[in-house]
Amino acid sequence: MLQLSAATGEIDLKYLDESGFCLWSEPGYTYYFRGEQKRLEQTKRRGRRLSIIGFLQPLISFVYGLVIGGVNRKSYIQIMEQEAADAQRTGRTRVIVQDNGPIHRCKEVQKLWSKWEQMGLYIFFLPEYCSEMNPIELEWQHLKKNELCGQIFDDELDLAYAVIDGIQARGKKGNYSTERVKFNSNSSG
Repeated sequence: MLQLSAATGEIDLKYLDESGFCLWSEPGYTYYFRGEQKRLEQTKRRGRRLSIIGFLQPLISFVYGLVIGGVNRKSYIQIMEQEAADAQRTGRTRVIVQDNGPIHRCKEVQKLWSKWEQMGLYIFFLPEYCSEMNPIELEWQHLKKNELCGQIFDDELDLAYAVIDGIQARGKKGNYSTERVKFNSNSSG
């Protein structure tokens, strides 16, 4: 019903999820001649994890934010507050489909649900263990398997630029807009 309502223009439907990246991405699958071996030189340091939180509105937009470490409740709240304000500004009902991650259901977030609903932002939780129902999962998969595959990055900044470039490339291929949200320094993890 949500997809039908979005297709007819009654609501804005977005899919939210988080993912992570490391300086060493997994090698791609390729063929080599007999007796040859694929080899990737790794950096001396493994580096810190780069995490991403994003909203996919299929065929329309991809809004995301990057943080070093994991996405925490403050980053999640900041990006959801932005979505609620945008829903209120446009006067359109916005539904966010997401999983049951701990930061999505923590007490601090639960206290904001009624405020967000008054602003026009509603949350739809997917059933547990049904990540295949969230189309943003395919975006993460393609980003990792196509745009970043087999690359080794010297530091987190190089990795962040590669993720940003990869998202922009996916947006061009999919003909949708991309926008990066910058988190407040006190809200990133």
